Amino acid sequence: MPPPELDFRLDDFEAADERTAEAFSHAIGIEQDMLTALAEHHTPDGAQSYYVLHNGAVTWGIPGEPQLVALHLQRDMERRTFRFEHAELPLPAMAQSWLIHRGCPPDAIGLMPGMGTAPADEATRALEQRLMGDGDHFALLHSYTRDDPDDVTTVVVLRALDERSPAPFRVLHEEADTEAGTHTLREGGFATVAEAVQWCHNRLGREAAPLPPVRLTARSTEPSGTVPAAPAQRPPGRNR
Repeated sequence: MPPPELDFRLDDFEAADERTAEAFSHAIGIEQDMLTALAEHHTPDGAQSYYVLHNGAVTWGIPGEPQLVALHLQRDMERRTFRFEHAELPLPAMAQSWLIHRGCPPDAIGLMPGMGTAPADEATRALEQRLMGDGDHFALLHSYTRDDPDDVTTVVVLRALDERSPAPFRVLHEEADTEAGTHTLREGGFATVAEAVQWCHNRLGREAAPLPPVRLTARSTEPSGTVPAAPAQRPPGRNR
């Protein structure tokens, strides 16, 4: 069954100003025919919409770039104008977290049936829930998405915004089983960004050791999460 037609609900709306119009055309409109909604939520008054989008155009672009777009549309119902925010992110839970921290109800932005793979185990499910709920504790430093059918994987490097964190750098590693329609997501802790990026490099070369556990002090209650404070950068390696 083909995915439902993407509808931004902007009929009879205009961009709030020329800068918004240009930015929306460049960020969204130019590739709209390649965007697929994985999740969406619209407020009852129609003033705001939240989308998790997959950008199929990225698969033909620079290897490793994030393939997901989190989009927040804000409509002025009286003036019939709109503004927007968006972020390019490597994992669905990160896109969901970004939207939740812009007002989207957490239980309203789950992936639609048949869109993406399902969590393979409870560890994956629990980590994704933490990422969705605690999206203001970490900044995105690097990511690489590989869509090779024989190795569908994504690696992400995060930095703790709390300088006192005993685990200042984290790696998220997602692997998808396309035949089973499932994926696993795991998290590891590193003392330096160089060690975290090196692990990603090794994984992309299929030589990585198991992820080291996230070690927190007994007094630490730091949650795990991510917010895109910097553009994603690609660690070494290519997926084509």
